[in-house]
Amino acid sequence: MKHPRDVLLGAQAQTGFIPVCDHYSGVEVRMRKSLALQAEMAQEFGACVFDVTLDCEDGAPVGGERDHAQLVTALALQAAPDARVAVRVHPVDHPAFEQDIATIAGKAGQRLCHVMIPKVETVQDIERASKALDAAGASQLALHALIESPAAVHRAFDIAAHPRLQSLSFGLMDFVSAHGGAIPSEGMGIEGQFTHPLVVRAKLDISSACHSHGKVPSHCVVTEFKNTAALAAVARRAARELGYTRMWSIHPDQIRPILEAFAPSAHEIEIAAKIVLAAAQADWAPISFEGKLEDRASYRYYWQMLERAHQTGRKLPQEVLGWMHVPPQ
Repeated sequence: MKHPRDVLLGAQAQTGFIPVCDHYSGVEVRMRKSLALQAEMAQEFGACVFDVTLDCEDGAPVGGERDHAQLVTALALQAAPDARVAVRVHPVDHPAFEQDIATIAGKAGQRLCHVMIPKVETVQDIERASKALDAAGASQLALHALIESPAAVHRAFDIAAHPRLQSLSFGLMDFVSAHGGAIPSEGMGIEGQFTHPLVVRAKLDISSACHSHGKVPSHCVVTEFKNTAALAAVARRAARELGYTRMWSIHPDQIRPILEAFAPSAHEIEIAAKIVLAAAQADWAPISFEGKLEDRASYRYYWQMLERAHQTGRKLPQEVLGWMHVPPQ
């Protein structure tokens, strides 16, 4: 029986499926705790349900960039073999950028799942980062990019088209401040970021750019990290209204609400499993399911729902779970 990914995804399989939560930490004790928590939750859920991104941009003290890069390298090398560890380096125009890449990607590139480039403005920034990784012997590493300015949002479709890019993230606070006071501070808040037209347009442009090129749109951080109810509401709106399939976390208490918000419901999983299993039995030809026509377009939708369910630790029927552990041909 053919694997659903081979039959259904086509170009949409370009980036692969990555966890819905990207957890950032830059202080040594928090980086170590993040990696330990990742291992604990992988054991709990039976899958790695979030990435750990070790942060150089905000984590390294001024003047201590080299030492911090070496610390991040050591932590990446110490991580479990099946851990998903990434690094956010300094922007491409920062004096420490080349050093970050040479040190971290050059020594620990085989242990990383991707490299995040902040403050990306143009396709040329992605190309520069790509060449730096190649020079460091890490040509296998994917790039993620953080868009933080109006001009970068304008170029989002071109940036998302770069073949090395796997995901685009939105930098809300820098985007708002780049408008010189034209967007009120409420635009950075829990409610305002979903009501101010310029912010909403930017979020939609980034989401649309990603989906146009088979990439993953990642929603911005919620700084009110103690308010997990508000965080959950933002995550649900990002997923349900704006088409985001991934979100940043900056505190351990934010991880589980993000997983819940981006996970399909038990009822959705049940329906998706029945349809995909029936489709496989029909060799992916059209079928009638509960009086409704289903074909490859809907099969693709339901399969992607099942993949997201697996990556968020939801319970799956055994027949479907078997697919998750068999690589496509």
